Amino acid sequence: MESIRTISLAPLVRDWLADTRQPRILHVFEDACNLVNENGDVLSIVRQKIGEGPFNLVVPENVLFSKHLASEPSVSIRGDELILGELTISFAYAKTWNPQPEWEVLQKKKETILARLDELQIANDRGHSFDTNFITIQSPLSNSLTASLAYADLPSALTAAKKLAGLGMGLTPSGDDFLMGAIHAAWILHPVETAGHLAKEIAETAAALTTSLSAAWLRSAGRGEAGILWHELFNSLLLNADVKLPITSILSIGETSGADAFAGFVGVLTSFKERIINQCPS
Repeated sequence: MESIRTISLAPLVRDWLADTRQPRILHVFEDACNLVNENGDVLSIVRQKIGEGPFNLVVPENVLFSKHLASEPSVSIRGDELILGELTISFAYAKTWNPQPEWEVLQKKKETILARLDELQIANDRGHSFDTNFITIQSPLSNSLTASLAYADLPSALTAAKKLAGLGMGLTPSGDDFLMGAIHAAWILHPVETAGHLAKEIAETAAALTTSLSAAWLRSAGRGEAGILWHELFNSLLLNADVKLPITSILSIGETSGADAFAGFVGVLTSFKERIINQCPS
């Protein structure tokens, strides 16, 4: 039996651990292990290099999940310990990480952020890589979604979201990744109350139409939560610092997941800027 200590976790993880009675393994990778409970809620145990996320429990870098969980191990929770076969993970003294960016501060700085849109668009053009099943029909749908979010048009956004949800391949299909990035942009562009209503409705609608893991990411975005790499981008934007490194980090997520999400983010910012230009008197 090997024992390790959790480095950090999100508040949602503490709730998951307290409320779960029948956990089971959803996916196992070298750097991560996804669990799901009887309610369909996901918890991701990840190595330190992946870092914090809205439903992540972060463990030391030397944990190799594919080795520890090669066969079908039992999963249980005992007090302040999560037991995965022969691996015991103590979370009693873990640091709690806040997954919510400073949306109100970002919203107040949106003009400054929009002024840097050219930098973001260049990075998006270089990193853009939708999967082939998605790209064939994505343009009308993605354009409809980004325009709808720019104008805070919920009915139109929901129509597009229903068609984008689950579209593409993988554990988090490209359409879902695009939606998540677009939701992040809405939190920056609109007052918190407006953004929250848009985000929650879109996320819940799309989550019902896709995979368990993708639904977890969408619902997190709907609550105004984001992963650590997005926090680093937002902090760079707030500080007017270089954004190349945080953008590169986002674009490197998965095979196309980061690029698809970043495209959704930039797409909504672009549509919002076009809205402002169109509303200006000539």
